[in-house]
Amino acid sequence: MKIKHQLTIFNAITRLLVILILWLMLPVLVERVIYKHINRSLLEKKQKFIEHLDKEEINDFIIRKDTTETYASFSTLHSEFLQLSRLPQNSELDKTVFINESRIIEGEQDDYRILHYQFLYGKMRYQLEIGSSLSEIEELTFIIKLFVLIVLLSTIIVTFLIDTFYIEYLLKPFYKIIDTKIRRINEPDTFDHTPITSHSSDFQELDVVLNQMMNRISDLFKKEKQFIANVSHELLTPIALLKNKFENLLQNDSLDDNAVDKIAGSLKTLDMLKKVINNLLLISRIENHQYESNEVINLREIVEDLHEDLQDRIDEKGIIVNIDIHHNYEFVGNKTLIHILLYNLTVNAIKYNKSNGIVTIVDGFSHSNYFLSISDTGIGMTENQIEQIFNRFTRINSTEDGHGLGLAIAESIAIFHHIIIEVTSEPNEGTTFLLRFGNKEKLNK
Repeated sequence: MKIKHQLTIFNAITRLLVILILWLMLPVLVERVIYKHINRSLLEKKQKFIEHLDKEEINDFIIRKDTTETYASFSTLHSEFLQLSRLPQNSELDKTVFINESRIIEGEQDDYRILHYQFLYGKMRYQLEIGSSLSEIEELTFIIKLFVLIVLLSTIIVTFLIDTFYIEYLLKPFYKIIDTKIRRINEPDTFDHTPITSHSSDFQELDVVLNQMMNRISDLFKKEKQFIANVSHELLTPIALLKNKFENLLQNDSLDDNAVDKIAGSLKTLDMLKKVINNLLLISRIENHQYESNEVINLREIVEDLHEDLQDRIDEKGIIVNIDIHHNYEFVGNKTLIHILLYNLTVNAIKYNKSNGIVTIVDGFSHSNYFLSISDTGIGMTENQIEQIFNRFTRINSTEDGHGLGLAIAESIAIFHHIIIEVTSEPNEGTTFLLRFGNKEKLNK
């Protein structure tokens, strides 16, 4: 998963958790605020009532001397009420108390926030109850919750969009570094050292470090390639001298058959060693771009020439070759190297095929890009073998002749010409090498 997606998801989860916590705490917070407001309002009403209290207002209680009598007053919509009751003389005076209680007023039941206050007046004990309806408060609480929820959800959507664009903007230099300096680079020589523009010092430092690292890698690659080229070239001279001496010895009539066989075996070993060195030199020169790439190449012509050149091998193993090429595709490159590339792949298709097997060569276009496919019905390969086949000196079948450099050479030539090689294979069913060619403009570079 990409960093920007991880950051976006992390921020979204964080906001959702914050909203969940706020939503769980909201009822408690709203209830506290509202009850605090109601309590203050009830205390003010109690204070005003006590301040204006005189004997005339509670005269009914004094005259009747009936402890069950109460004086009640309530608003038209029953949203508030005030009730004064006489208490027994032996009752204790309590402090002000707030409770939530359901009351029936004129046949209508409703929930109220009630202030209870017991006091002494004129040597008589009274209880004052002032209530405020909670129905409107509940509606107000619901509206507040809904409003807050809408605000929170709107906030998370807006901030999510802002984060998405901001993270995209923030990580743009990072993905540019990956795209231009890592993903498209197949070898150190093609690395782009152009500094990446970024407002972040971290990405600038990453760009600088990448440039320094690729410079070191490029130097090491050049030294390795030069070493291989030098060693290979220097080895060819003593090999040629030894081969010449062995050939001269064979002209000596005094040698018996055993000595001749040993000298012939030594010559064969020298030829094998010379071939390995030449192949290593070829890979080194390709990787060092020592070949010109300015020839117009027609793949149909090369495939037809290969078919003629390999006819003896084809007949020897009874292979049926089906060539189904419909396009005269041409591009600019090195004709000799492309011939070696197709030669190595075709020889492998014949070498590792079954007797009387089939080799199929077809072409076509996929997503506007030309491709050439070489398939066989041979021994096939496993997934692990496919991962190793382009490594030098890797051989799938040790019983067949070869040094394990053919596919390494093919890969070097493909990279040199910006060709992608895709391999699919099934054990005992066969293998397909698919060559995907880039557009002609890219190949001309």
